[in-house]
Amino acid sequence: MAKNKEKVVDLKPTNVTEEQLKSIQTVVSQINQYNLEIGRIESQKHNILHSLRLKQEDLSKLQKELEEQYGTVNVNIQTGEINYDDVETDKKN
Repeated sequence: MAKNKEKVVDLKPTNVTEEQLKSIQTVVSQINQYNLEIGRIESQKHNILHSLRLKQEDLSKLQKELEEQYGTVNVNIQTGEINYDDVETDKKN
């Protein structure tokens, strides 16, 4: 007595609709574009931070040169005026 197994028919859909597929593709494409844009911006940020660090090093060198020539002073970066009093006041506080 062999049992006859009936074949089960799977009625589940095999694909999403064309409209759903296009929506998914559009959203995924936009996400990819945003990720590329973020990468581009981060690369620019890295380059700017590197340039900033180089300028900070340049300023540090200039400060050392000025200190060797004038001693410890404050320089007004608008006028170039050397202010010796501010340094003495800072030391007292």
